[in-house]
Amino acid sequence: MSEPSIPYTGPERVFSGVQPTGALHLGNYLGALKKFVTLQDTHDCIFCVVDLHAITVPQDPKTLGHNTRKITAAFLAAGLDPKRAVIFVQSAVRAHSELAWIFNCSARMGWLERMTQFKDKAGKDKERASVGLFAYPVLQAADILAYKATHVPVGEDQKQHLELSRDIAERFNRDYNAPGFFPLPEPLIKGPGARVMSLKDGTKKMSKSDLSDLSRINLEDDADTISRKIKKARTDPEPLPESTDGLKGRDGAANLVGIYAALADTTDQAVLDEYAGKGFGVFKPALAELVVQAITPIGQELERVNADPAHIDKVLADGAQRARAIADPIMDDVRHIIGFWGS
Repeated sequence: MSEPSIPYTGPERVFSGVQPTGALHLGNYLGALKKFVTLQDTHDCIFCVVDLHAITVPQDPKTLGHNTRKITAAFLAAGLDPKRAVIFVQSAVRAHSELAWIFNCSARMGWLERMTQFKDKAGKDKERASVGLFAYPVLQAADILAYKATHVPVGEDQKQHLELSRDIAERFNRDYNAPGFFPLPEPLIKGPGARVMSLKDGTKKMSKSDLSDLSRINLEDDADTISRKIKKARTDPEPLPESTDGLKGRDGAANLVGIYAALADTTDQAVLDEYAGKGFGVFKPALAELVVQAITPIGQELERVNADPAHIDKVLADGAQRARAIADPIMDDVRHIIGFWGS
């Protein structure tokens, strides 16, 4: 698609969301939470627990509410400040659902059929998948554009969905003769830790749905558990190479080096400059110490925050009010642009 003739000129704003499905882990911290904490100091930020996305697959209602609080607690424990960033639950702001329907009428079936994550999640039995699972990238576009967010911190696996958000924004702007109304959001994927892999299989992304708890470092893990998991992480018998080229084909080794670099705020090459020629008997204990230093304080704070659900609920209620204050005027403009009665 071609760029709109009139570019968006509104303020910069960051949006991102996390699903309330299970406990968060090291991959979530390095790929998202750590970046969120940094971004709140430099950008106007909106962070959301995306419970509407969670119900694209069956959920236990009681567990869903519990997990929503757990994800919010992880936000706070990792260092997000509700005074500096908007923190809320997606379903508490109706603009997400309304704009998703409007965007469903702008998006094209062919665009969604090309989404690789639907193919991965639906598997061979896609005819039995919910319509929501098929269309959830449109809801993602609504999540972002309900606030006219200009930047989205995403992993490489979500970049395709962000491209779809850009296509939908541009299509709406063109179809309704509203050039520059919605921005074309840009990805924020730079920096270490954008993609953390399983400790048991360096070819697969670290996941909270993996059946093996040894595949991930949970934010709630204590120091002994973290050290044990790092020690058992799958690698190979070769020492670490002198350059990153030497990590090609060594997925487990590359993953551990990347984790070290992300936690130390350095580069993979700088890690190799320090540990080249050394085996994992030396490197793994050093990595474990670094992970323990970063994660155990979060786990301790997480326990404290979880003990006060009333505080969590207040953060979410205040955040929803602030989010609606941003989204509601935008949706008023959307209704007027479309020509809905009374707008």
